[in-house]
Amino acid sequence: MKTSANGALVWTVSALIQAFSDALNARFNSLSVRGEISGLVRAASGHQYFNLKDGAAQLRCVWFRQRAGHAATTLRDGMSVRLRATVSIYEPRGDLQLIVESVQPDGEGALLEAFMRLKAKLQGEGLFDATRKRALPPMPQSVGVITSLQAAALRDVLTTLRRRSPQVRVVVYPAGVQGAAAPAELIAALQKAQARREVDLLLLVRGGGSLDDLWAFNDEALTRAIAASTLPVISGVGHETDFTLADFAADLRAPTPTAAAELGVPAQAALLDALAHIAHRLRSALGRHLQREQQRCDRLALRWPQPAALLAAPQRHLAQLQWRLQQALSDLPRRQAQRLQLLQHRLTQALSQRARHEHERLGRWEQDLPQALTRQLANARLRLDRAAQHLQLLSPRATLSRGYLLGMDGQGRVLRDLSQLHPQQPLLLADAQRAVRLAIGRIEAQPHPLDADIPPN
Repeated sequence: MKTSANGALVWTVSALIQAFSDALNARFNSLSVRGEISGLVRAASGHQYFNLKDGAAQLRCVWFRQRAGHAATTLRDGMSVRLRATVSIYEPRGDLQLIVESVQPDGEGALLEAFMRLKAKLQGEGLFDATRKRALPPMPQSVGVITSLQAAALRDVLTTLRRRSPQVRVVVYPAGVQGAAAPAELIAALQKAQARREVDLLLLVRGGGSLDDLWAFNDEALTRAIAASTLPVISGVGHETDFTLADFAADLRAPTPTAAAELGVPAQAALLDALAHIAHRLRSALGRHLQREQQRCDRLALRWPQPAALLAAPQRHLAQLQWRLQQALSDLPRRQAQRLQLLQHRLTQALSQRARHEHERLGRWEQDLPQALTRQLANARLRLDRAAQHLQLLSPRATLSRGYLLGMDGQGRVLRDLSQLHPQQPLLLADAQRAVRLAIGRIEAQPHPLDADIPPN
């Protein structure tokens, strides 16, 4: 591509064809085309060339051996087909052509319509949502493979697993992969794997084929069983362009059975490389850590004083303590004598002060004693006068002076009741010279010498 003298852009033929090809690939990346095969040619290389036509036009098509070799459909002239292809330009001739990816007989339209209806139904129920997908184990210890024992896909999967991760244990759960009985067998194998719990991951695989050949993997019951599986499931059914409902329900879709095995287990070489890389990083990190710690130890050693310096301060402190102890011991007698003198002085002062207080107290007592004796004598006289007055009030003579007589029997006992007297028994009166007439008779009263002992009032 160049620019002319007037500024116009001038294309080369190859650049223009390449630009057309890029534009077509961008606009028609992958499309489905329906038509009739004509002019079929099978080259020695294995590629197949033919024209796809309808009543008004035709397109050149090429089906390369890498795609055609795994297909179950055999092309023939006059066959109505539906192609999955990309648009390109054959540059040497500038011809427009289709690069075929997959071929299906046109009679599969009814199956495709049923497929789309069931897909829409299950998708509306949320069976294909990404939120319900289970995470795959990063390093499974055992892998289960659900497929037919006669399928070529089983050999491809086992070869890939053995090559990538020979340490992984493989358990095969046989099941039919085509025909009316296949869905039930696939469901039974899936349930058996879940019941045994002997694997970490399941690979559901089958080789390529027509839509009719793969129809068992579009079964509604199988799709629901895959969605409800307690084990992660990788679906590798058909080729890259083949899609089944099992692919949508599985936790991961692989374009081929071989790809399912590659996605299911990590490559041992990659694990070893990663392990070696981690070991290298650990060694490097450990080396750097040791270097840092060595530098840190060196810095601490520089900051840490030498043993002589460590002992110098305690030795100086010890010497100072020894000197202080010696000074204290030598000064101890003098300080004890000073203390004794101080105590004697304090004792002398205390005794003299105590004697002065006692002397003053004795002087006060000497001053107060005459007054106290005078008060005590006055109080005693007062008490004596009161006692004499009280005694005078209680004296029998005071009572007799008011006209009462004291009667006694002949033995001088006081008579408290006249019933104590007997007839003709003398009655003695303390003071009276008159006779007392009693109920028991006349009694002569005579003075008794006792009167002389009664003091006058």
